[in-house]
Amino acid sequence: MSLEEAAKTVADQIRRQQYVEVYAHHDADGIAAGAILCHAMLRTGIRFRMRICAEVPSASLSHDAASLLCDLGSGMENLPPETMVVDHHLPLFTGQFHANPRLEKIDGDRELSAAGMAYIVAQEMGDNRDLAGLVIPGIIGDGQVFAGRNLEIFNEGVANGIIVPDRGMMLPGRDMAEKWLLATCPYLEGISGDDSAVADLLTGAQGANGFRLDTLMSLAVLKSAPQTSAEGLARLYGDTLHLQREVIEDAHALTAVIDACGKSGHGDLAVALCLRSSAEIERAWEITRRYHLDVIGALKTAHPAKEGEAVYECQNATLASDIADVLSRDRVHQVPVLVYARSGEACRISARSPHGVTTDLGPLVRNLAAACGGNGGGHHSRAGATIPCDQLETFVKGWQEALAA
Repeated sequence: MSLEEAAKTVADQIRRQQYVEVYAHHDADGIAAGAILCHAMLRTGIRFRMRICAEVPSASLSHDAASLLCDLGSGMENLPPETMVVDHHLPLFTGQFHANPRLEKIDGDRELSAAGMAYIVAQEMGDNRDLAGLVIPGIIGDGQVFAGRNLEIFNEGVANGIIVPDRGMMLPGRDMAEKWLLATCPYLEGISGDDSAVADLLTGAQGANGFRLDTLMSLAVLKSAPQTSAEGLARLYGDTLHLQREVIEDAHALTAVIDACGKSGHGDLAVALCLRSSAEIERAWEITRRYHLDVIGALKTAHPAKEGEAVYECQNATLASDIADVLSRDRVHQVPVLVYARSGEACRISARSPHGVTTDLGPLVRNLAAACGGNGGGHHSRAGATIPCDQLETFVKGWQEALAA
């Protein structure tokens, strides 16, 4: 079965429904994926309810209503067989309504996000080409590349005037000071979260006609280079994208706001933005500001749980994923990074592989979590799990043994 055939199977099943319960993962890719399909359903006259969540226990899915999982579900073997899944994670679900690039031998880690898969399904429901811009937060949020099917969707969006490429600063923010203050991708040691350091940086780059961007970049690199990886610094300036149909035009800014709102429990705001409501943009930005400052605060106190090992404890489970992203991407590590955070009796785990490290984290984390009475999985270089807190030591020991093997 081709990718289009799988997408059509799911699209036809959606179109048969009068009402759909939509569950979307709480990051930028999941929320964008869910929003794309909600746009398509709205245009087709199908009623829906969309919920943003970190995970969906299969027991919570109702047999009385059609369920559609976005950026969730592929790794769950015990879903009701009639569940519709649009995802790009490692597939264990065997139901017939499952659109996933991996099932068609396409790289779901790098070349097609859940949002991209949702776009292909939406195209089978009608002419939804104007939604191509919403695929971009999925690509950026999951650290994918513009290759394969991602590139095809991007090129289509450019050809239709939905996406306009450009070059410039890639930091999200409402003004120049906020861009540097809230920097977490990359995290800039000595600048991020420090108002006075940002003020000094901007003063030092002030020219007769405003900021000298070359000077600004140079000063930032000199300040942060001792503690920041070359890969991280390369994210300061590069390809930017203007999304002509979205309420926040800058793609990196839209991604940051969707992601922060989703992870901080304000998924409703993230969805509203993706459904093109501009009513509460400023509130969404303030939530994003607080969230990024919380991440930066947690990073300033992040230390390995044990000397010489890339295993970190985070005090806030909401921040664990972003902390793991920063530590693996912007700090220099030679081995995968593990971040854990306790939340009641459950322990949330995020694992990331730095650039150049080839450990396949998805199966490793899934197997370790299952052995500890939890659940987990993910991608080749990014994975997560939830386990009972009393099994944390067992999980970490298994992790260390697997990496040493």
